[in-house]
Amino acid sequence: MVKILCVSIFGDEEDKCSSMWRLLDEQDVRYVNFLIDLDAPLIWHDCSFVSQQNYVHCDDDLCSQVQSTYANYNNMSCPVTTKNPLISDWGYCGCSANMANLVTGACESGLLNYDYFALNASTGRNTKGDIMSQISPIGACAKSSSFNSFPKNVIGVMPLSSSPSSILSNTYKYNSKKVIALCLPSTTSAPGVLFTGIGPYNFTPKSSLDVSTLLSYTPLIKHPDSFGYFINIDAIVIKNRSISVPNATTKISTMEPYTKLRSDIYKQVVRRFSKVTRRIPTAKPVAPFNLCYYVPSNSSVNVPDIGFRVEGGRIWSISTANSMKQVTRDTACLAFVDGGAKSEPAIVIGTFQLEDVLVVFNLENSTFGFGSSLLNIKSSCSKFNFTQVASDETAF
Repeated sequence: MVKILCVSIFGDEEDKCSSMWRLLDEQDVRYVNFLIDLDAPLIWHDCSFVSQQNYVHCDDDLCSQVQSTYANYNNMSCPVTTKNPLISDWGYCGCSANMANLVTGACESGLLNYDYFALNASTGRNTKGDIMSQISPIGACAKSSSFNSFPKNVIGVMPLSSSPSSILSNTYKYNSKKVIALCLPSTTSAPGVLFTGIGPYNFTPKSSLDVSTLLSYTPLIKHPDSFGYFINIDAIVIKNRSISVPNATTKISTMEPYTKLRSDIYKQVVRRFSKVTRRIPTAKPVAPFNLCYYVPSNSSVNVPDIGFRVEGGRIWSISTANSMKQVTRDTACLAFVDGGAKSEPAIVIGTFQLEDVLVVFNLENSTFGFGSSLLNIKSSCSKFNFTQVASDETAF
């Protein structure tokens, strides 16, 4: 249940993705899918989409710079190598890089290369006809077989991290703000939306409402050897009762399908949630969940919100749509999983809890913006208006 970003690579006229992003080349263009990762240091994808002239030469200063920068990146089982191979059909020495396969955890060998991107301008309510193009300073590619474990038709990883080589770090120059807002859909049949820069962020049917005005903010915290995004949570509140989790380091993830809680925290949450929902008939647990209820799919269930109290005292409310997962025709489960006794970080917010929730990563002031489900205002992440408007309107 990893989330997928649809972009275009090597250019076609029709935007089949309804996406804000395109990966371009001067040659042919086609649209492809990338996994969204909030932690990865580099864009990487199938080498079959890379022209020879776009490889980074092993003697290029950029090669040694990147290899040095990412040598100790988070996954010690996958260190960046300095053994640069000769690319036979190019006739030159390429610049090697290893990438951790986000699906299998294996180490994949790759080559550094330049990638060309273009970003649609936006008014905050619509996309615009014009495109702001730019070149990403560095990416990496691997052999096609490296992506066999990925979801169907996915050929790469798109980092939205704080890394110097991420998309965020290389598009802010167009809007002068290192800010991204991400809104993930709850279904694969409809698109979500990704904004760069300060809002407004408007969704139908209330297109006059800037959703950013509904958000609360908490500080982002730095975590050693990671380009990901972390916050502090000090309590989990369920029906006016607080479960203390002092300074629980919490990671925001697009690679975990459901929120993981360290075992001691998980047990307390399940105990409290069971108590406040005791009138709902329970059902046999369905893996990976431990607490399930009898809820026919043609009916609905209302359970108390689960509130994460973040640094600063604000409550991030997880409503029924993001806490209860319908797993069979007549079974719905509490969509949180046991991360184990030694889970580090203590809490990892998964994609199910992010569906139809606008979140903002602001590296200008090191804050994380969050709100309740857009369903509460009769909207969703799929209800951004992708209709293009005249290019003379103001963009952000």
